[in-house]
Amino acid sequence: MLLNSIFGRFVKDSPVAVMVRGLLENVLTPASVDAIFEQHAVSQYTRELLFSQTVDLMGQVVCGIYPSTNAAYQKQRKHFTVSRTAVYDKLNGTEPQVSAALVRQTAAHLSALIRELGGALPDLLPGYRVKILDGNCLAKTEHRLEELRTIAAGPLPGKSLVVLDPALMLAIDVFPCEDGHTQERALLDQVLATVEANDVWIADRNFCTQGFLCGIAERQAYFVVRQHQNLPWEAVSELEYAGRADDDVEVWEQTIRLHNPETGEPLIVRRLELHLPTPTRDGDRVIHVLTNLPARVASASLVGNLYRKRWKIETLFQVLESTLESEQTRLGYPKAGLFAFCVSLVAYNVLAVVRAALRAVHGREIVEEKVSTYYLADEVKGVYRGMMIAIPAAGWEQFRDLTIAQLAVQLKELASKANLSAYKRHRRGPKKPRPERIHYKDKPHVSTARLLATRAKRQRAP
Repeated sequence: MLLNSIFGRFVKDSPVAVMVRGLLENVLTPASVDAIFEQHAVSQYTRELLFSQTVDLMGQVVCGIYPSTNAAYQKQRKHFTVSRTAVYDKLNGTEPQVSAALVRQTAAHLSALIRELGGALPDLLPGYRVKILDGNCLAKTEHRLEELRTIAAGPLPGKSLVVLDPALMLAIDVFPCEDGHTQERALLDQVLATVEANDVWIADRNFCTQGFLCGIAERQAYFVVRQHQNLPWEAVSELEYAGRADDDVEVWEQTIRLHNPETGEPLIVRRLELHLPTPTRDGDRVIHVLTNLPARVASASLVGNLYRKRWKIETLFQVLESTLESEQTRLGYPKAGLFAFCVSLVAYNVLAVVRAALRAVHGREIVEEKVSTYYLADEVKGVYRGMMIAIPAAGWEQFRDLTIAQLAVQLKELASKANLSAYKRHRRGPKKPRPERIHYKDKPHVSTARLLATRAKRQRAP
């Protein structure tokens, strides 16, 4: 299907860009995206501008195809029957629950696709679905709104809690909030509503509350959460040495008791003390982790290793920050900023499926060790505009009706043509400490050329 004269050149020279565009056409069909809006919107409604049009527009912005919403609209003006103002009004009014539903429902589709590809990573705990939870605060925006023009402080458009499935490396859920000063813990009731039996939730100490931990346990699920220093608890047993985790981490274990803040019912959990060979970013060499996983399911060393996999969600946020334009600082309205962030999560998930297809064809170790998501996205940015001129939108509709099995076959075919050396990951060495800088009185600038000349002269000296 893809080897005809229209697609042949792009399939040969940039199969990754073709994979991305085909995935977007399949997962973000106008009918399915508009159905999400109709199902979850409360106060917004559709007149002339469809929700699917704004998703397509914002998708090209967060992927870096166009530098701004305005630039994307201006370039594609002929496809819209409404004014620029109407587009911004739609963005500024997009309700957070609609944006969250877009991520959640497209992630379910892409999850099934990764499993069909056979491109999932090994389960961190076989027999259980591990979910990693973390928060993200959107960067301050420009002072474009009238209410912000006289304020010097940085305006925060909102924050979100994001859930990562580490086996699929997909953002499977998001809980957005318009109030940039809201404590992340205030959103935990929404998270609890999604907890399912046999889930294993990994989270940092900010999410360590009695209500959240007991709520997870009540739903026949499990947690691996770093202990917050303010959490009240009672010791049931003394600390005992329990072995070593990866990277020579010494592990001690004891049993403690928590109490459900609503019912008063006790919850017996395991408390692990991890002695780290190198300190954390905060300088901690000893951290404590709580879990209700039975010892027969996960030893103390395994639980320690599970918690230390929390960094995988940092990889997601790094891709959003450095590879995708997830934070649109020109969009001052919180709803618009959160919508852009959620669309960037969808874009991240599409790239995750591309990586899964590459793993299925070229091998997991090769792709995970040597392929950079940054270079995958960079190729898409460079090729996309020209590809859409050469192959108009109608030419991509062949992807819309493909079943998951059919799409998996096409993705594998395209992945087999990818030249992985073009996306080679370059690992940097350890960071060097920043040297103390010299401040010259009444001399705010220096000549780089003169400094280099001085170095050259010093090197030539006997």
